[in-house]
Amino acid sequence: MEKILVVDDEMRMRKLIRDFLVRDGYEVLEAGDGQSALDIFAAESDIGLIVLDVMMPVKNGYEVLREIRSKSDVPVIMLTARSDEIDALNGFDAGADDYVTKPFSPKLLVARIRAILKRSDSTAPRSAADILSEGELSVDKGAHRVTVSGREVQLSVREFDLLVYFMENRGLALSREQILESVWDYDYFGDARTIDTHVKKLRSKLGECGEYIHTIWGMGYKFDAGE
Repeated sequence: MEKILVVDDEMRMRKLIRDFLVRDGYEVLEAGDGQSALDIFAAESDIGLIVLDVMMPVKNGYEVLREIRSKSDVPVIMLTARSDEIDALNGFDAGADDYVTKPFSPKLLVARIRAILKRSDSTAPRSAADILSEGELSVDKGAHRVTVSGREVQLSVREFDLLVYFMENRGLALSREQILESVWDYDYFGDARTIDTHVKKLRSKLGECGEYIHTIWGMGYKFDAGE
């Protein structure tokens, strides 16, 4: 049974999310503030995903996410009542895999959780097609593992999905709209600037291999190690 940590200072919101997750077969842990969330995460080694509110006492969601990202690539969905696009970009910049604005459909949230967990599942059967290689960059899709010159690189689920999409479409000019539709796989509420935020972080983490991701001004990106 997959274990999910729900972090929100509103008890009614935690109960709403918990009830829908339990109904879908998940085990749920709860925290009412940022520090409690970090304490639970440190004590529980098998948490599969975190639903994390932004505006909380003690430590806000961005602070919690940055601490978690310093030691783990566990999938994180940010949850907030704020609807400004800059909040979404800040969340993605901090390492969030997804962003949901209140009010929301609990069924949609569970669907997003299910989709992210499925993509991050490293126990699925593997084949030769699961291994992607380009120059000094290697991706094992089945193991959710990325290496640059033999050195393992930690990526969030969304960053990993983005890299796989680029590598599977090597040499093709990809618009930001194409990338959103293919990698985010649902109607995103904001604009395509979130792609630029993710690409910036991905390039930084890939080091010298970040140069394989080329900007096509006015359109989007192209992945090619040969250019």
